Amino acid sequence: MSHAVVSPIRDPLIEGGKNYHQITEDICSPTERVPSMAWMIAFIISVIGLGLYVFCVVWTIWVGIGSWNLNRTIGWAWDITNFVWWIGIGHAGTLISAILLLFRQKWRTGVNRAAEAMTIFAVICAGQFPLIHMGRLWLAFFIFPYPNTRGPLWVNFNSPLLWDVFAISTYFTVSLLFWYTGLVPDFATLRDRAKGLRRKIYNTLSFGWTGAAKHWQRFESLSLVLAGLSTPLVLSVHTIVSFDFATSVIPGWHTTIFPPYFVAGAIFSGFAMVLTLMIITRKVLKLEEYITLAHIESMNKIILVTGTIVGVAYLTELFIAWYSGYLYEQYAFYNRVLGPYWWSYVGMMTCNVISPQIFWVKRFRRNIFITFVMSIFVNIGMWFERFVIIATTLARDYLPSSWSYYTPTWVEIGIFIGTLGLFFTLYLIFTRVAPVVAVAEVKSILKTSGDQYVGPKAAHHATEKVEAGAH
Repeated sequence: MSHAVVSPIRDPLIEGGKNYHQITEDICSPTERVPSMAWMIAFIISVIGLGLYVFCVVWTIWVGIGSWNLNRTIGWAWDITNFVWWIGIGHAGTLISAILLLFRQKWRTGVNRAAEAMTIFAVICAGQFPLIHMGRLWLAFFIFPYPNTRGPLWVNFNSPLLWDVFAISTYFTVSLLFWYTGLVPDFATLRDRAKGLRRKIYNTLSFGWTGAAKHWQRFESLSLVLAGLSTPLVLSVHTIVSFDFATSVIPGWHTTIFPPYFVAGAIFSGFAMVLTLMIITRKVLKLEEYITLAHIESMNKIILVTGTIVGVAYLTELFIAWYSGYLYEQYAFYNRVLGPYWWSYVGMMTCNVISPQIFWVKRFRRNIFITFVMSIFVNIGMWFERFVIIATTLARDYLPSSWSYYTPTWVEIGIFIGTLGLFFTLYLIFTRVAPVVAVAEVKSILKTSGDQYVGPKAAHHATEKVEAGAH
């Protein structure tokens, strides 16, 4: 008796057997109805955090960097830690938008819009820290290369800090264009549903989009061009951020493994933040049928892979330090693991390496609560990673007489909490003015996928029929 091999039918990316009108109603209505109580409470908390940010930044400028707890040994601390952390969070949006688009991964459509918005807001938060770190914000124009009369006062093109300026500004510009390009058809949909002033605003934002074949042709061509530009940026931006450390001669920083594992870590933390936001968003805005367990499971698989890569990188660092026979390099890593900041290293290893291994089990990959908790753990762990690299390395240099222990002041803590307030304020406003899920792209995959959207029961019955026929 022969048994036919039946290929498994993938979970539907849109549940509930939706038609085009239902998709439009479900995704666009959150921008049109009165905001919920949960949204209002979250927005008030975020604005309070934003107010704290403004106060702490003004305090820093008025009093000076002396209001932070930096010293002659630890010149970079929470400011650069938070800068690298926010840049890493901003990585997932471009990865989901560009690389998964080029690879024709249709599951991206449920989460790409929010991920792209998250990228923009995270880069905005990250860009604050190098500027604040200058102490005198009004001299920020010195970091930009442009024709001037300052003579020898010119930017140092050999400095990776200047490379950051080019990389991050380019990344922000391309990501913003990519995000807005995808919004144009959806702004037109909102325009057609709106009245009065709201209609005029959306008409301006949609650039007169009519849905003509020529418009779609140009839209798809531009999307592919921006995806092609964004793909190398995904790899280059955090690589260049890692050069801030890797091109130095400081033991613990001067290593060639930084670029690849910074990129893997950025994707790791970025996807975790996307999950944090999307699990809340799908519940509050009632989008469970568009951001499904299949989306969550796919992202958890990426978190598992990148978390494992990061774990291998950590172990490789320790091995290289031991194998090099270089006394100062060995002490730098000994100090990371068993020094006064041992707690941050334990937190990093626990959150980034050990905890994601739970996703080897499918049941846990598809569990909403476990996924949400794990996404928080990963972001905490990735913050610890940046703190371990920066603070623990600088705290012990070649001269024991200059060794010190760093603890942040209330101003530094306030600025960090404030950037969280800035981020969530921008994100919550975004959920009120634009569809969180890309309406046009969801409709396009519904049209082109044919029998892909088979419900679980129908899939089960279809499998039983094929097996019965084989017998």
